[in-house]
Amino acid sequence: MSKQINVALIGNPNTGKTSVFNQLTGLNQKVGNYPGITVEKKEGICKLPRGVKAHILDLPGTYSLNTTSLDESVAVELLLNKKDKDHPDVALVISDVENLKRNLLLFTQIKDLKIPTILVINMADRMSRTGISVDIEQLEQKLDTKIALVSTRKETGIDKLKELIADFKSLSSKPNVDTTVIAPEYFGRLQNTFPNEDLYKLWLVITQDVNFMPIEKTLIKDTSSFSTKSKSELKRLQQKETILRYQFINGVLKETYLVDATAAKGFRASLDRVLTHKVFGYVIFFLILLTIFQAIYEWSTLPQGYIEEFFALAGEWVKATLPAGAFTDLIVEGIIAGISGIVVFIPQIAFLFFFIALLEETGYMSRVVFLMDRLMRPFGLSGKSVVPLISGTACAIPAVMATRTIENWKERLITILVTPFTTCSARLPVYLIIISLVIPEGSFVGLSYQALTLMMLYLIGFGAAILSAMVLNKILKIKSRSFFVVEMPNYKLPLLKNVAITVWEKTKSFVFGAGKIILAISIILWFLGSNGFSDKFKNAESIVKNRIETNGLSDFNTSNLEDDLTTYRNALQDSISKKVYTISEATLKDSLRLKKQVLFESAQNQEIASFKLENSYMGYAGKAIEPLVKPLGYDWKIGIAVLTSFAAREVFVGTLATIYSVGSGEDNTETITHRMAAEINPATKKPLFNLASGISLLLFYAFAMQCMSTLAVVKRETNTWKWPAAQLVFMSVFAYIVALIAYQILE
Repeated sequence: MSKQINVALIGNPNTGKTSVFNQLTGLNQKVGNYPGITVEKKEGICKLPRGVKAHILDLPGTYSLNTTSLDESVAVELLLNKKDKDHPDVALVISDVENLKRNLLLFTQIKDLKIPTILVINMADRMSRTGISVDIEQLEQKLDTKIALVSTRKETGIDKLKELIADFKSLSSKPNVDTTVIAPEYFGRLQNTFPNEDLYKLWLVITQDVNFMPIEKTLIKDTSSFSTKSKSELKRLQQKETILRYQFINGVLKETYLVDATAAKGFRASLDRVLTHKVFGYVIFFLILLTIFQAIYEWSTLPQGYIEEFFALAGEWVKATLPAGAFTDLIVEGIIAGISGIVVFIPQIAFLFFFIALLEETGYMSRVVFLMDRLMRPFGLSGKSVVPLISGTACAIPAVMATRTIENWKERLITILVTPFTTCSARLPVYLIIISLVIPEGSFVGLSYQALTLMMLYLIGFGAAILSAMVLNKILKIKSRSFFVVEMPNYKLPLLKNVAITVWEKTKSFVFGAGKIILAISIILWFLGSNGFSDKFKNAESIVKNRIETNGLSDFNTSNLEDDLTTYRNALQDSISKKVYTISEATLKDSLRLKKQVLFESAQNQEIASFKLENSYMGYAGKAIEPLVKPLGYDWKIGIAVLTSFAAREVFVGTLATIYSVGSGEDNTETITHRMAAEINPATKKPLFNLASGISLLLFYAFAMQCMSTLAVVKRETNTWKWPAAQLVFMSVFAYIVALIAYQILE
């Protein structure tokens, strides 16, 4: 069996590179970061003919090897460095059949690196509709390569592509263009200085400094001795190289690529006029978002209910099966309770990623970028800033990294600083559980109050980002000028396979990423909540029993006891009236007496558990910070959850799940939502989670910087702690003040 070969997928944005990658790898893929750098690394495994296995690496999208961003530099350095373990044995250049001319610029550059290169012409199913015809055989001869004509939508051409990859050794590595003609004397000196180095590779190493960042110079020991040209001269030579390549490409396509000028293209233009209209465009985008949030609530209710019931029953089963003790308590009250606090929100998060993937697949997201440029330009941002802001609905970390596409430093810095205001999926669990507790059910013109509230929170976050950008634009004295250019891809019906893989990968990444943090914090919180050093904690059972004998149960437990007994009595009497079975008055009294005893013992155990929790390590820590959060309408338990959620926002729900599980006595059948709804504020004797405290919490999380990872990424992207520190202080103080005002007004 042949050894595993490395295959690099590279191409312009919007050429369907991800679709080809998904077709080749399916679910045999993983996403991580390149070592030492926050650039996404997507790789997978593909089985080829004759038992060959291919390691497929999906490189960041790039228009050419003349880099303008960190993502592009990562791709170029991999192509240049033969010592890298991922250096490709063969490169697949993915092109769009409707934009072949532009895509071939990158193809000729990669082929000139003498890497075996296959041209993949994607979206072949659109050829008949757009009046395009391609002479594949002649094009192969002109480009001196092999071509795979594929349609990921129709799933055609993939088998031939796999055969071409497996047979990569037969591919020609002869360059398409002789770049030395743009400056013969200069390249002659380079050749004389480094006779053993490839000239085009040498040229790329030199010229990357002109653009964005230096390629690793260890590839060539010393370039200073011959880099005699200024940056402006090198840029002019790059322009000459580009012109030379397009002259070659034009000559090739003139004989091999034909477009019927009468082919209809009116549909796209008509649709663009509506979707990017200066009035209707915003209305349509707003309605699309409103529909998404409504669907998130409507579609996820049923699966969420099943998940809640499953974890409640799982905790009860574990407690009934395993022997009583600390280990069982750890599993039930620490691990199961903590993980359930995030898993229960998988349906909503999956639906959010589903709709975002649909918008990207159809080509609509690029129209949103163009549309938002008009709105964002007066605030010191550009249309390109909307990509990180929209990406922030998934996670602020990749959203901050997405600002690398913004060439203007001032616009990029402002976008980095305001992006965390965007409501990310980590906030979604917090929003959903608080909204379900404090916002009543009902609808307005067919839209539920809860969906409208969620929509408003997203708009508030976006509005805060825009207003902050306006302030920063006036404060930051950075002179800059930029031009906005965005590519409008063709409209496409979304490939369901691509959407499914995206939802799977993003949801899995979210759950496992958050799950590791939540599991660790849940175990720590369980220990802190289950142990204490004071005599009150050690003697909790006798203290509570003596207090109950003297003063009776707490008002809350007494009312619960009476409510449960009334329900039980009514059920028995209803059975008697319907003659389901015969029961005497004496039996009824005995049954009620037995039920009262069971309920009393349960309420007593709950008071003991609550007393122990209040006097545990966690209780003392919570009481210490309670004066700070009490003006916001929170108790010490919520204070602990807010504090721990600085690790990651979604930890808030997991923390409360653990706290209420530890303090729930022996009843493990109730869900986290029910326990939170039943929590009473001891000072007011009213539900702790009411409209005032709920809105206060929602607004706090809408504005607070509650994510250590985001701060770390901002530091890395700005190369200083000054900006993340300013973010943390400003967003935290602003969130506290807004939450305080909201609670004091609504209370």
